[in-house]
Amino acid sequence: MGRALRGGAGRLVLLAIFGALVPLSNPRVYAVDEVGYFVYLRSLRFDGDLNFENEYRALDARNPRSGIAAALLKPGPIKDGGRRSDITGLYGNVAPIGSALLWSPFYLLADALVQLANALGAAIPADGYSWPYVWAVCYAAALYGMLGLLLCHWLALRFVRPFAATLATAAVWLASPLVFYMVVQMPWSHTAGLFVVSCFLALWHATRGQRSVGQWLALGALGGLLFMVREQLVLFMLVPAIEALAEYWRLLRAQSAERKSAERRAAGLLFLRHCLFVLAFVVALLPQLGAYQILNGRPLPHSEVSGKFRDTWYAPCFFHTLVDPTPCLNSPGPAFSHGALLWSPVLALALLGLPLLWRRDRLLLVALAVALAAQLYVNGSIYTWHLSRSFGFRRLIECSPIFILGLALLVGRAQQVRWARPLAAKAGALVLAGALIAWNVGLAFNWTVAHPALRTGLVWPDLIGWQLDVPRQAASKVGQLLFDRCKLYQNQGCAER
Repeated sequence: MGRALRGGAGRLVLLAIFGALVPLSNPRVYAVDEVGYFVYLRSLRFDGDLNFENEYRALDARNPRSGIAAALLKPGPIKDGGRRSDITGLYGNVAPIGSALLWSPFYLLADALVQLANALGAAIPADGYSWPYVWAVCYAAALYGMLGLLLCHWLALRFVRPFAATLATAAVWLASPLVFYMVVQMPWSHTAGLFVVSCFLALWHATRGQRSVGQWLALGALGGLLFMVREQLVLFMLVPAIEALAEYWRLLRAQSAERKSAERRAAGLLFLRHCLFVLAFVVALLPQLGAYQILNGRPLPHSEVSGKFRDTWYAPCFFHTLVDPTPCLNSPGPAFSHGALLWSPVLALALLGLPLLWRRDRLLLVALAVALAAQLYVNGSIYTWHLSRSFGFRRLIECSPIFILGLALLVGRAQQVRWARPLAAKAGALVLAGALIAWNVGLAFNWTVAHPALRTGLVWPDLIGWQLDVPRQAASKVGQLLFDRCKLYQNQGCAER
């Protein structure tokens, strides 16, 4: 408890970083994925339906170079290569509804403020597309990312001192794609996913061994939200599943007849609570199942989602998700051009620190390792495992609680090395974190502005020179970086104000 209280200074540091980043953000709804999440809000609020054709066309007209028409408005049914459902005739949407649900209070507040401002004489388009609506969604996404990080920090404080927890949280945040999807490409599902995963793990860990019925129901509801934000995040429910298996094993291995009877009764009560957990999960899923039914004519995801696993269910690119020593499937580029550890070396340090949890909490280590492996399995099973055209290895952003804990344990162990003075150990950790953050900032600048070739993968050895040239390049564009960032994008799509 004392350690958590002392972490207050660390939380202030993290909030200060967030406050410094917000003015550098670029709120816009542009990319195809962003559009998929956003249109739920606009269509439900203004049309009262899930027919997204008018939203797709309106956003395509606003951003004609975004590829929306080619990706989302192909005429004809799916069986003929189009985008309309063979059953409902509606244009599909592979994005689940969870992010929109989380953003909805901010979107509705923006709508109310627009209506009020117009009643007082303003002339802001109250159409669901204008800048207040876009800003509401974008900054809601950033806020959820920040809340998720604070929960990660809270979890790390259960195992390490405040310095290690704070440095690990800041380093994983700023030296991985997470910061990019909080500041540059804001309205994606990753920050919402980070928030829900962090909530799920924090509630699970805080209630271990003493979970009430209400807490089981809350955990199940969060499990449903995991699925609704990004379907593959439901695999984080393996964490309580592993806990359940361990608990049943402990209860059912009693030796004496008297103890065996008591433990079996306890196992029965635990099973009933698990049934409530599953029930809450299913009930929480109902909005998503309803959306599937309306859009696809069946309570199942879009066929494009399930089709990704049709031929590669055995995850041939499992390890390539981390490092690709050889090209896998249809990955563009040569060897070592993709992989989370190549894009974000800070994650390699985090994985090195994770085994330090073995002596402290073996069940937690096993559960987190299985959850991480499940995410690697999903990513390694689809043809787009390499995430070309995306900045960094974004599909592991929701695993940040695992990486932050691992890095925090490593920093904490480094502080305990006998031959290292405490201040020297802290200084070394800060310098290393700064270097990793600088590497990530350089990648973001090159990917976005200077060298778009990075969008198909890391380019060796040219990348080293590009990274070293970032200060000069950034200095020549400092005015735009500070005051007109949108103009730096090849495809701008900025919200008009």
